[in-house]
Amino acid sequence: MTNQSPSKSMLSRVLNGGKQIAIMLVVFTLFSAAIDLWRSRDIVTDNLPDLKAMTLTGDSIDILAMSHQEPVLLYFWGTWCPVCSFVSPSVDIMATQYSVVTVAMSSGNNEKLAQYLQHKQYEFPVVNDDKGLLSHDWSVNLTPTLMVIKDGELQFYTSGFTSLPGMWWRMLLA
Repeated sequence: MTNQSPSKSMLSRVLNGGKQIAIMLVVFTLFSAAIDLWRSRDIVTDNLPDLKAMTLTGDSIDILAMSHQEPVLLYFWGTWCPVCSFVSPSVDIMATQYSVVTVAMSSGNNEKLAQYLQHKQYEFPVVNDDKGLLSHDWSVNLTPTLMVIKDGELQFYTSGFTSLPGMWWRMLLA
């Protein structure tokens, strides 16, 4: 029988719980990275396509040129995508701190898309890809898809749910 005081016993349990959480986070991160690699096997990584377009607000963008100044988060999404409704608020937060360009895939005409953005109070820049030409050029078939581009090269690629910390880390590592 040990003579540990209740406070030492409690501290020991808290530390063990913290270790278990840290191990789970490491395993989850490694698993997530492996899935990202598997999902990105079909993406074009050499000679990224040009993305020169006009946003809904009339701003001209050039992803590759922007990426030579700082990393750019490129987000392919749709108004019809249920997972995007969880990811888009995080992208909106990222857009306040980083260069972000979003591509709305097959989400209607400019007016309909602008109404959607206003309703959701999203302020990130949006290129309307109503015919799916940009997403086809970038080999994007799944929403949401996020890419981090730096110096004209694809640094990170992920599809499906991505958390705000996941986006933040990818941008910092780029």
